[in-house]
Amino acid sequence: MTAVPTDDTIRRLPKVLLHDHLDGGLRPATLLALAAERGAAALPADDPDRLQDWFAAPAASPEDHLRRFAPVLDLLQDAPALTRAAAECAEDLAHDGVVYAEVKIAPEQHTRGGLTRAQVVDAVLEGLRVGAARARLFGRSVDVRLLLTALRQAADSLEIADLAVRYRHRGVAGFDIAGPEAGYPPTRHIAACEYIKRANFHLTLHAGEGFGLSSIWEAIQWCGADRLGQGVRITDDIAVAEEYPGAGGGAPVRTAKLGELAAYVRDKRVPLELCPSANVNTGVVPSLAEHPIDLLRRLRFRVTVNTDNRLLNRTSMTREFAGLCAAFGYGLDTLSWFTVNAMKSAFIGHDERLALIERVIKPGYAAVRADHAGAAFFRREDDW
Repeated sequence: MTAVPTDDTIRRLPKVLLHDHLDGGLRPATLLALAAERGAAALPADDPDRLQDWFAAPAASPEDHLRRFAPVLDLLQDAPALTRAAAECAEDLAHDGVVYAEVKIAPEQHTRGGLTRAQVVDAVLEGLRVGAARARLFGRSVDVRLLLTALRQAADSLEIADLAVRYRHRGVAGFDIAGPEAGYPPTRHIAACEYIKRANFHLTLHAGEGFGLSSIWEAIQWCGADRLGQGVRITDDIAVAEEYPGAGGGAPVRTAKLGELAAYVRDKRVPLELCPSANVNTGVVPSLAEHPIDLLRRLRFRVTVNTDNRLLNRTSMTREFAGLCAAFGYGLDTLSWFTVNAMKSAFIGHDERLALIERVIKPGYAAVRADHAGAAFFRREDDW
């Protein structure tokens, strides 16, 4: 039997986040304040709660989900706004127990007010530093790095890749490609990906959410992605069956057969930046209980849990973990496994990753286990 932790317990746990978009995680109250300060056009609601409801309403598709960024991007076109957003991001993650995070931003989306791409990056990095410093005043420690994102539908990915490399020792941890998958294959940006690899830098690509296996295959085999942003549709290459026991009865034994691509992803330990709530909200999966994360966990893929867009998905790492615990009966051991997977997959040096695992994550989980050794309510985590 495995104790299923409460939300408060999960919030205390040290957590690692690899897939989170800065412009998808603003506080609703901050959006309203920025709009008032700048005399901007009215937002879809004038109350923080109603504004949150508008952003988090179910989307018809991943593309419909992406369109909701428009009012946010309108307000993030100057350095003070970007710095504020980044500072609050770091504070919010620290408050949620996140000890390491990689946050994504597409610089070209924030230049309409006259900022250069480099100035956008400078403003965000300054905000992350300010937010981390504020968190330390309240006894919270968080290390937030930046991932620079190029958009699939744009034609400037090589310039963004070069910017990422130039800022690699100033807080940028890697390069990312995002945007609509259908009609915009990652191979359109192969020159940028090759540039990143030649620079011995880090590459993650959004693939396998809005489109299927071909997107994943191109991201890995043509572009050389170190991680898959989302990647949930790798299950299209996994056949699952139930084999029932004989007359003696008992529960069915599930079996799975991996196709060549799925086997490669698992064998090569390619990390999957899974975002369960986002996949439900965009209609990629019907419900959290039907999310293939549990299948992928049981098959021992390199699974990580992420928020994607905290505002649009009304989520946090605590909520993601709590939802998975409720859906699948996970306990601390499984949450620890997800967390260590993410830390192993982070785009920082080996020594830094190891230090966080050995000095922060494992001790943090041990402390929570000690506090909850006498828990009275248990739920079993089924074995594969």
